[in-house]
Amino acid sequence: MNRHFLGDSTVLLGRSLRHIARSPDTIITTAVMPIAMMLMFVFVFGGAIDTGSGESYVNYLLPGILLITIASGISYTAFRLFVDMKGGVFERFHSMPIARSAVLWAHVLTSLVANLISLVVVLGVALIMGFRTGAGVLAWLAVAGILLLFTLALTWIAVIPGLSAKSVEGAGVFSYPLIFLPFLSSAFVPTDGMPGPVRAFAENQPVTSIVNTIRALFTEQSVGNDIWVALAWCVGILVVAFVFATTIYRRKIS
Repeated sequence: MNRHFLGDSTVLLGRSLRHIARSPDTIITTAVMPIAMMLMFVFVFGGAIDTGSGESYVNYLLPGILLITIASGISYTAFRLFVDMKGGVFERFHSMPIARSAVLWAHVLTSLVANLISLVVVLGVALIMGFRTGAGVLAWLAVAGILLLFTLALTWIAVIPGLSAKSVEGAGVFSYPLIFLPFLSSAFVPTDGMPGPVRAFAENQPVTSIVNTIRALFTEQSVGNDIWVALAWCVGILVVAFVFATTIYRRKIS
């Protein structure tokens, strides 16, 4: 690794963050859809949904909404990468005496920062809507760690279409299945009432274990095995996506 990697990544991260600061509509757009979903489900459908948990529906719903926020936000990571690739920005940076990997990592770090801001905005709206938790500092740190790991894993997935897509639409469309995935999980309703095949899928996909873990941390309940399943999913997705993304990147810049 180039000894200037950290310094180069920091400088390029600053460049990306300045672009976001000058065009905050990406953050706003990322947060609007999850907030709209939260408002609709809580105030329109919430009274008709029995979660069997005895807690307010906004408390039950929030973990899934946070994951949807991340899935929505990473589409902009793919978009920014695509624009830089097609605009020749990567080639210009690579002609300079900087670490080549820093160009890619700057986009990844930008995704983490942008999604963190979106998550804070959504969480703030949830608090206004009545979300309450007695979770302590350690529980909040655990929630933050899981969300950060999930964001990192999805970001590296986003890098793949960002580098290889043929059009702007192709770079962003991959996020739609990821946004839809929480609907086939325990994010909105318990899996017990789902039809057999749907329930089997819902209980054995990554979102359910992540949602259940975050929900347990917020309600100060035992996380059981869900946290290990959630971490295994996140790490597994991260490793596979990282390998594919870096392989594509090397081919692009070679």
